[in-house]
Amino acid sequence: MNAPTGLDFASVPERIQSEVQRAIQRSIKGVEYFSTSGPTLGSTPKDVLHSRGTMSLYHYRPMSDEIYRVPVLIVMATTNRGYILDLVPGQSFIEFLLKRGYDVYMLDWSAPRPEEKSLRMEDYVLDFIPDCVRRVQQDSGEQDVSVIGYCFGGVLSLLYGSIFPDGPMKNLICFTTPIDFREMKLFSNFSDRRYFDVDRLVDSVGNVPPEMILSSFEMLRPASRTVSQIQLWENIWNDEFVKSYRMFDRWATDTLPLAGEYFRTITKDLMWDNKLFNDTMSVGGRAAKLENIKVPFLHAVAEHDHIVPYDAAKHLIAKIGSEDKQEVMLKGGHVSLVAGANAVKRLWPKLDSWLGKRST
Repeated sequence: MNAPTGLDFASVPERIQSEVQRAIQRSIKGVEYFSTSGPTLGSTPKDVLHSRGTMSLYHYRPMSDEIYRVPVLIVMATTNRGYILDLVPGQSFIEFLLKRGYDVYMLDWSAPRPEEKSLRMEDYVLDFIPDCVRRVQQDSGEQDVSVIGYCFGGVLSLLYGSIFPDGPMKNLICFTTPIDFREMKLFSNFSDRRYFDVDRLVDSVGNVPPEMILSSFEMLRPASRTVSQIQLWENIWNDEFVKSYRMFDRWATDTLPLAGEYFRTITKDLMWDNKLFNDTMSVGGRAAKLENIKVPFLHAVAEHDHIVPYDAAKHLIAKIGSEDKQEVMLKGGHVSLVAGANAVKRLWPKLDSWLGKRST
């Protein structure tokens, strides 16, 4: 009987040996995986410039002899920690900016304590961000400050910029930032006012638990954790794959609770009434209209973002009042847009090209 066309029997022993060796490596590496802690994240040298309650302001130490005049303040999302932008050397957005000559600061968040459940949207927009901007001005000796907001950090930055249009913000950059919350489909369904009693939740538990927030993210792709664990096992012999998996998995599950009153405002004003999109948003009695933002503006969105789909973000560029504004859509997802190998090749050089000429 003839062998099936294309089947090379001579290679079968070699292939079997390869699979056996790979299986052995999986077993060895599996033991290593559970006995080691993974790579150290967020290790770019920095100083804590100020810390108060749930907020921390970092200043990263320069890595270039020549520094752009205008410092950069990064505003992180309030649900996640800032080390996603400072993974490991060679895959750190912070390190990239420093080596390109930027003076970098970050407003990062920690878990609000039970007694901080009363923190409101105005505490973040009218207190925390302006306080950090003033401290960046004092530390750098410059009046102008460029702001970069990631995800909901972008929403907070938009609110800040629309309420303080006369400065000192010189440039505003948003990564994957939603403004039409009707298009955040699963979140919108999850928080439907007909079924979701946000007042009862906040009044009962105070701060919204991180498990609830993480579960809402995982519901966007219910099988993703199982699939990723299968992929980990299939590639556990590959040190680079395992390193990348551990970095992103740690960050994705390191979710922060949200202050109760802050979450109540997000639900009612943004999720229910869509006020930012409808130009009716106010914070602490101060109108927050996106048309007030006149500074140079860049919005980077991801082609395959399952958390902030393009329909939720696409109207932002039209609503900004600046004449110097640009939207850039790049391949990637909500996280891979800003971190990892994809970001190194796509977003980071694009941002540097745009921001460098506006930072002198």
